[in-house]
Amino acid sequence: MKIHDLITDTDTLRDLCERLAKSEFVCVDTEFMRENTYWPELCLVQIGNEEEAAAVDPLAEGIDLAPLLDLLCDNDEILKVFHAGGQDVEIVFNLTGKTPFPIFDTQIAMMAISQSEQIGYANLVESWLNIPVDKGARFTDWSRRPLTDRQIEYAIGDVTHLAKIFPKILNKLIKTGRGAWLDAEMEKLADPENYRMDPENAWRRIRQQGRNPQVLGRLKALAAWREGEAQHKNIPRGRIMRDETLADIASHPPKKQDDLVKVRGLSNAWKDNDIGKRLMKILAGAEPLSKEEMPEKPKRGAPLGKEGALVADLLKLLLKIRSREIDIASRLLTRSDEMEALAAGVRDLPILEGWRYEVFGKDALELVEGRLAFAVKKGRLTMTHVDDMPAELNGGLAAE
Repeated sequence: MKIHDLITDTDTLRDLCERLAKSEFVCVDTEFMRENTYWPELCLVQIGNEEEAAAVDPLAEGIDLAPLLDLLCDNDEILKVFHAGGQDVEIVFNLTGKTPFPIFDTQIAMMAISQSEQIGYANLVESWLNIPVDKGARFTDWSRRPLTDRQIEYAIGDVTHLAKIFPKILNKLIKTGRGAWLDAEMEKLADPENYRMDPENAWRRIRQQGRNPQVLGRLKALAAWREGEAQHKNIPRGRIMRDETLADIASHPPKKQDDLVKVRGLSNAWKDNDIGKRLMKILAGAEPLSKEEMPEKPKRGAPLGKEGALVADLLKLLLKIRSREIDIASRLLTRSDEMEALAAGVRDLPILEGWRYEVFGKDALELVEGRLAFAVKKGRLTMTHVDDMPAELNGGLAAE
């Protein structure tokens, strides 16, 4: 594989992208800094296929990233391969308002062919290529220039190794017939709505107990205000105010600015500074959340109780067994709250649809409804249909 010198000009970048446009896939990775800013600062882009790879310096004077961004977002003939690519996709969306498509994430794909929940890149490389990854440059300041040869070599490795691993993962997916299982996951990763930060919807990302319209109305107003403050100052939203503090103020709003000194998480300065004044103004103008905006009630059946909790525990045990049997990450199949809902009588669940139903949901439903039991065979815990059990045991081991 040919490794190019660091690309710092538009013409060289355009030539590279024209060649890569003839590929079936390209591997992509980014290096960025976001610890001290609201918007992540793109510091390096690595891209390559099986024949060549290069790092692109987006901070180089005069460089135009349009050829690269067009390749990622406007050429739907080429598959874009990432590993744990959520933040990389977010950066592209911030620059273009679009997301790379079609897309493939090797971390997600590994969940379909192994029990790896969130395999890291270094472990991925070591398991597939038996190559140790130099982790020394992981915490480097990618915004500093000039970049060292070691930094560039480390960064390029993220796509050169991936270009060798991706065909192997794809081949295994084809052999196991599980490629279709990932369609929804990849579509979700590429959905622009996941990356669009509308201040008016920022409150939905904050944990808040209850469904009080007044509290939620204040939460919505405060979250939108905080988002605007953070964007204007280009600092992380948590530097303005942490989620817990914001939710606390929404639930227990101070009556006057002096009361802000009593709020845990705020400094004494808030009682008489300008930002404190702006916060109080937002609180004063907050309206109760409308019925149309109220979050949906969580799907719940009957209260679980002690017996229901035991059934949920049995479902979790069933999940472990099935994940081991078919070598799949349990997280790809379902979540704990979904199994608790199933145990409580809810039936409108993703686990009871499509491939998840065939692979796990059908047995989970039979367990809940008393048609499946656990048994130990040759020292291994397995599932047994009640109809197949000896008559004298029938019912004794079944879930009721």
